[in-house]
Amino acid sequence: MKVILKADIKGVGKKDEVINASDGYARNFLFPKNLAVEANNENMAKLKAKQNSAKFQKDQEREEAIKIADKLSKIILKINVKAGENGKIFGGVSSKEIAQELESQYSIKVDKKKIDLKETIKTLGMQTIEIKLFEGVIGKLKVDVRSS
Repeated sequence: MKVILKADIKGVGKKDEVINASDGYARNFLFPKNLAVEANNENMAKLKAKQNSAKFQKDQEREEAIKIADKLSKIILKINVKAGENGKIFGGVSSKEIAQELESQYSIKVDKKKIDLKETIKTLGMQTIEIKLFEGVIGKLKVDVRSS
Protein backbone atom coordinates (compact mmCIF):
# COMPACT_ATOMS: atom_id res chain seq x y z
CA MET A 1 0.00 0.00 0.00
CA LYS A 2 1.34 3.46 -0.88
CA VAL A 3 1.31 5.94 1.97
CA ILE A 4 2.48 9.54 2.51
CA LEU A 5 4.47 9.97 5.72
CA LYS A 6 3.42 12.82 8.01
CA ALA A 7 6.58 12.60 10.14
CA ASP A 8 10.14 11.31 9.96
CA ILE A 9 10.25 7.64 10.92
CA LYS A 10 13.64 6.08 11.52
CA GLY A 11 14.31 3.24 9.10
CA VAL A 12 11.16 3.97 7.07
CA GLY A 13 11.42 7.45 5.54
CA LYS A 14 11.20 11.18 5.91
CA LYS A 15 8.21 13.51 6.22
CA ASP A 16 6.18 14.05 2.98
CA GLU A 17 7.81 11.04 1.33
CA VAL A 18 5.67 8.51 -0.54
CA ILE A 19 6.61 4.94 0.42
CA ASN A 20 5.31 1.42 -0.06
CA ALA A 21 4.29 -0.06 3.29
CA SER A 22 2.70 -3.41 3.97
CA ASP A 23 -1.06 -3.25 4.51
CA GLY A 24 -0.81 -4.45 8.11
CA TYR A 25 1.96 -1.99 9.05
CA ALA A 26 0.02 0.89 7.52
CA ARG A 27 -3.37 0.03 9.04
CA ASN A 28 -2.17 -1.16 12.46
CA PHE A 29 0.71 1.24 13.16
CA LEU A 30 1.05 4.22 10.80
CA PHE A 31 -2.62 5.26 10.49
CA PRO A 32 -3.64 4.87 14.17
CA LYS A 33 -0.59 6.86 15.35
CA ASN A 34 -1.31 9.51 12.70
CA LEU A 35 2.15 9.03 11.15
CA ALA A 36 0.89 8.56 7.60
CA VAL A 37 -2.07 8.95 5.27
CA GLU A 38 -3.10 6.83 2.32
CA ALA A 39 -1.61 8.01 -0.99
CA ASN A 40 -4.94 8.53 -2.78
CA ASN A 41 -5.57 11.20 -5.45
CA GLU A 42 -6.73 13.84 -2.96
CA ASN A 43 -3.75 13.41 -0.62
CA MET A 44 -1.29 13.27 -3.53
CA ALA A 45 -2.72 16.57 -4.85
CA LYS A 46 -2.28 18.17 -1.41
CA LEU A 47 1.31 16.90 -1.23
CA LYS A 48 2.06 18.25 -4.72
CA ALA A 49 0.60 21.67 -3.80
CA LYS A 50 2.64 21.73 -0.58
CA GLN A 51 5.85 20.89 -2.47
CA ASN A 52 5.15 23.56 -5.11
CA SER A 53 4.52 26.13 -2.38
CA ALA A 54 7.78 25.22 -0.64
CA LYS A 55 9.68 25.47 -3.93
CA PHE A 56 8.14 28.89 -4.67
CA GLN A 57 9.06 30.09 -1.16
CA LYS A 58 12.64 28.85 -1.58
CA ASP A 59 12.93 30.59 -4.98
CA GLN A 60 11.70 33.85 -3.42
CA GLU A 61 14.27 33.59 -0.62
CA ARG A 62 17.03 32.88 -3.16
CA GLU A 63 16.09 35.97 -5.23
CA GLU A 64 16.09 38.12 -2.08
CA ALA A 65 19.52 36.74 -1.11
CA ILE A 66 20.89 37.55 -4.58
CA LYS A 67 19.62 41.15 -4.25
CA ILE A 68 21.28 41.50 -0.84
CA ALA A 69 24.53 40.01 -2.21
CA ASP A 70 24.47 42.61 -4.99
CA LYS A 71 23.96 45.42 -2.44
CA LEU A 72 26.78 44.08 -0.25
CA SER A 73 29.25 44.05 -3.14
CA LYS A 74 28.79 47.83 -3.55
CA ILE A 75 29.20 48.66 0.14
CA ILE A 76 32.31 49.60 2.09
CA LEU A 77 31.42 49.19 5.76
CA LYS A 78 33.36 51.62 7.94
CA ILE A 79 34.03 50.55 11.52
CA ASN A 80 35.82 52.86 13.96
CA VAL A 81 37.83 51.21 16.73
CA LYS A 82 40.45 52.15 19.28
CA ALA A 83 43.92 51.09 18.22
CA GLY A 84 47.47 51.32 19.52
CA GLU A 85 50.39 53.08 17.84
CA ASN A 86 51.44 50.06 15.78
CA GLY A 87 47.99 49.59 14.22
CA LYS A 88 46.88 46.81 16.55
CA ILE A 89 43.26 46.94 17.65
CA PHE A 90 42.32 46.68 21.31
CA GLY A 91 40.12 43.57 21.32
CA GLY A 92 38.95 42.94 17.78
CA VAL A 93 36.07 43.30 15.36
CA SER A 94 33.76 40.29 15.58
CA SER A 95 31.00 39.05 13.30
CA LYS A 96 28.47 40.38 15.83
CA GLU A 97 29.86 43.92 15.51
CA ILE A 98 29.89 43.65 11.71
CA ALA A 99 26.23 42.56 11.70
CA GLN A 100 25.26 45.43 14.03
CA GLU A 101 27.14 48.06 11.99
CA LEU A 102 25.68 46.73 8.73
CA GLU A 103 22.18 47.06 10.14
CA SER A 104 22.72 50.50 11.68
CA GLN A 105 24.55 52.05 8.69
CA TYR A 106 22.77 50.41 5.73
CA SER A 107 19.60 48.80 7.22
CA ILE A 108 20.65 45.37 5.96
CA LYS A 109 19.87 42.68 8.51
CA VAL A 110 22.24 39.71 8.41
CA ASP A 111 22.53 36.92 10.95
CA LYS A 112 25.94 37.04 12.65
CA LYS A 113 26.27 33.26 12.24
CA LYS A 114 26.22 33.63 8.46
CA ILE A 115 29.23 35.96 8.45
CA ASP A 116 32.21 33.79 7.50
CA LEU A 117 34.91 35.28 9.71
CA LYS A 118 37.70 32.83 10.53
CA GLU A 119 38.81 34.94 13.50
CA THR A 120 38.16 38.44 14.75
CA ILE A 121 39.73 41.27 12.76
CA LYS A 122 42.69 42.56 14.76
CA THR A 123 44.38 44.97 12.34
CA LEU A 124 43.43 48.27 10.76
CA GLY A 125 42.70 48.52 7.06
CA MET A 126 40.43 47.11 4.37
CA GLN A 127 39.36 43.47 4.43
CA THR A 128 36.89 41.50 2.34
CA ILE A 129 34.67 39.04 4.17
CA GLU A 130 32.11 36.55 2.90
CA ILE A 131 28.53 36.31 4.09
CA LYS A 132 26.58 33.12 3.37
CA LEU A 133 23.13 34.47 2.56
CA PHE A 134 21.53 31.33 1.11
CA GLU A 135 22.71 27.96 -0.16
CA GLY A 136 24.95 28.79 -3.10
CA VAL A 137 24.62 32.57 -2.62
CA ILE A 138 27.62 34.24 -0.99
CA GLY A 139 27.90 38.00 -0.62
CA LYS A 140 31.25 39.75 -0.39
CA LEU A 141 31.50 42.75 1.90
CA LYS A 142 34.42 45.15 2.21
CA VAL A 143 35.10 46.20 5.77
CA ASP A 144 37.25 49.26 6.43
CA VAL A 145 38.54 49.18 9.99
CA ARG A 146 39.72 52.64 11.08
CA SER A 147 41.28 54.09 14.18
CA SER A 148 38.99 56.53 15.99
